[in-house]
Amino acid sequence: MRASLIQIAVDEGEPVNSRRSRVASLVREVSARDGSDLVVLPELWTTGAFAYESFAEEAEPLEGPTYEAMAKAASDAGVWLHAGSVPERAASDGALYNTSLVFSPEGELAAAYRKIHRFGFDKGEAVLMAAGSQLVTVRTPATTLGLATCYDLRFPELFRGLVDAGAEMFVVPAGWPERRREHWRLLARARAVEDQVYVLACGTGGTHAGVPQAGHSVVVDPWGEVLAEAGDGEEVLTVDLDPAKVAATREQFPALKDRLLGQAPPPRA
Repeated sequence: MRASLIQIAVDEGEPVNSRRSRVASLVREVSARDGSDLVVLPELWTTGAFAYESFAEEAEPLEGPTYEAMAKAASDAGVWLHAGSVPERAASDGALYNTSLVFSPEGELAAAYRKIHRFGFDKGEAVLMAAGSQLVTVRTPATTLGLATCYDLRFPELFRGLVDAGAEMFVVPAGWPERRREHWRLLARARAVEDQVYVLACGTGGTHAGVPQAGHSVVVDPWGEVLAEAGDGEEVLTVDLDPAKVAATREQFPALKDRLLGQAPPPRA
């Protein structure tokens, strides 16, 4: 399968509606040019991950303008689209969530994942947004995706849970800061090695509310080898992946079978 990560540069001077239209066009262009099966966008690319004051103002219902634009882009392009995340305002109680959206090639919503680990400690996202509570996987014809978002990358138990649920490829949209770029690169490889999966980690460029972004979107294989890595600005990474390599890696080096703590992996059918 072929995957494309679109590392968006968030320009604070670009209106959200303009960026939404531009990104939808990028999805179509990249898919047509590269023949992608899966396209991935970053975290909170409509607002910027550190533009805390914009979260409430730009919050959308689940089936809001970003949902509509990305559903159409996925359908037009005929690709699986991980549309990054948006600030979602829940219809049930008005709470805000950092919610990722995944669409099928028919433009149907395949999954929504509310970010579990919110960054900021006692400020920012950690106090402005509610925490999700559900692990989410998406079965595609080629593989099973496990969904996580940015700060989640620091919590390996989440990814163990996704492996136990059958994930063979982690998709991690992010708005990671430049000052902790080496953590981003290290943790992406660590999650790939310890869980013997592909990791597709898609970040942003530009500056969010005065915070320079790390960029350096990266694709890592189940042995921890970096297959492609972006630079600092807006960029597209397109990589050919072999889903069968996950099973082959786990057979050649069956470390997951030796787990003693936590839940053991379920038997394979």
